[in-house]
Amino acid sequence: MSQDIIEAPLGATAERQAVVRATGGAPDKDWVIVTRGIKREYDMGGEIVRALRGVDLAIQRNEYVAIMGPSGSGKSTLMNVIGCLDTPNDGEYWLNGTRVSSMSEDELARVRNKEIGFVFQTFNLLPRATALHNVELPLVYAGVSGVERKRRAREALERVQLGSRVDHRPNELSGGQRQRVAIARALVNNPSILLADEPTGNLDSTTSEEIMRVFESLASEGQTVIMVTHEPDIAAHARRVVVLRDGLVASDERQSAFMEQLRRGGV
Repeated sequence: MSQDIIEAPLGATAERQAVVRATGGAPDKDWVIVTRGIKREYDMGGEIVRALRGVDLAIQRNEYVAIMGPSGSGKSTLMNVIGCLDTPNDGEYWLNGTRVSSMSEDELARVRNKEIGFVFQTFNLLPRATALHNVELPLVYAGVSGVERKRRAREALERVQLGSRVDHRPNELSGGQRQRVAIARALVNNPSILLADEPTGNLDSTTSEEIMRVFESLASEGQTVIMVTHEPDIAAHARRVVVLRDGLVASDERQSAFMEQLRRGGV
C-alpha cells in the first residue's frame, strides 16, 4: 500500500471504498470484516427504531479498531451484528470470507464459537473456578481433550502475563487480573477477531491503562482487535477510530487524526 494511502483517513481510501462497494462475492482474504449497507430496525411497541441506517465498514486482518459514539448512536447494535449475536434487516456482513448476514441461529452460533472471542466489562468468571479452569471453559464446550485444554489455557494466560496466577480464583485476583483472565478466555480458541465491549467500564483509570497495554500487545502480535467504547481516551489507544452517530459512520480515522480531533474538542 502506498504511503499517501496510509496517511489518508482510513475510511476514505480508495481500497476500502472498493471493498465496501464491490458486489457479487466475498472480499479478499485480507479483509476480515466487511459490512455493506447494514441496517437494523426494531419494533418497540409499534414504534420503529432505526438503530443502523446503512453502515459500510471494512476492517483488515490484524487491525486494532475502536468503535465509539454517544448513547443511541448504534455502536452496541453494530457490535451485536459484528459479533453474530444479531442479524441485520438489510445489507451484507462478511466475516473472514463467509457471508454471515443470512445465516440461521445455529450457523451463527458455530461462527461465534470459531471466529470471535468476546470480552465484556463484567468479567463473567466462575467464582469457584481457578483462572486456568475459567480459561478452559470454551474448549470444554468444543470437546477438546483435557491435556490439550490445559496446554492452550496456560498459553493464553501467559499471553496476558498471568502465567503465575493459573491456580488463583477470581476473589484472589485484582480487577485488572480478572479482566486479563477474561481476555485469555476469549483468546483460547484462536479467534479471527477479539471483540471487546466497554472492557474498562468496571475499572479505575490506572487499571484501565493496564488493560489497554494488554490489547496493544495483542494487536502488535497480529491479533485483530475491535473495541466498542463511549470513552474517547480509551478509543485513542486504538490505531483506528470509527465514530457512529444516528446509525451511520460519522468518521473513520487513523489514530493521529482522531487525536487531533479530540484535542480540538470535536469528539
